[in-house]
Amino acid sequence: MKVIQVDKFISEANDKDAARLRAQLKEKGVLFLNLMSSPGSGKTTFLSRTLKDLSDLRLGVMEADIASTVDAERIAALGARSIQVHTGGMCHMDAGMTGAALEGLGTDELDIIFLENVGNLICPAEFDTGAHKNVMILSVPEGDDKPLKYPLMFEQSDVLIISKTDALPYFNFDLEKCRERVRRLNPAIEIFPLSAKTGEGMEAWEAWLRKNIFSR
Repeated sequence: MKVIQVDKFISEANDKDAARLRAQLKEKGVLFLNLMSSPGSGKTTFLSRTLKDLSDLRLGVMEADIASTVDAERIAALGARSIQVHTGGMCHMDAGMTGAALEGLGTDELDIIFLENVGNLICPAEFDTGAHKNVMILSVPEGDDKPLKYPLMFEQSDVLIISKTDALPYFNFDLEKCRERVRRLNPAIEIFPLSAKTGEGMEAWEAWLRKNIFSR
């Protein structure tokens, strides 16, 4: 009897699609970032602040969610090119879904495209979307123990945003302990503590973005 390992086949096919997307976008000079976090981490607020601060750049946003168009409408109101992606109940985006969304969004005359992935700390880390960089957002109210509970998310991320730092006085969140736990999993990760509400720490994150743009 022949046995087909379906999950491995799907993973390999997705990885090939992701590599192709990555190469195509790099050739066009478009930096593609995959934003991942749990619901309520402040991902859309953080992205909105980033878009406002980098208004001199040509930015596009793909909003992935199981339902609703609330986030895409909010982003569009800021003047960014945006598209809403409904995942049909799936808890993540993969390269095939990303490719279809990129066609709908259009990639010409853009410097950076952000994918706001479906909110959870498990599924999105398991699928390559074709992004050049994975950016994970952890908010202070969520606690500093998340690297212990969801290690894969931190291992797969190139950047960690520790958001809502203005709330540090009100929560039992040890910033240094969090850094230590994350770097134990991923020594090369870039970490930016910041508050989109007050603007504190945004400058360092935005400088990193500008440094990583392929072309202007």
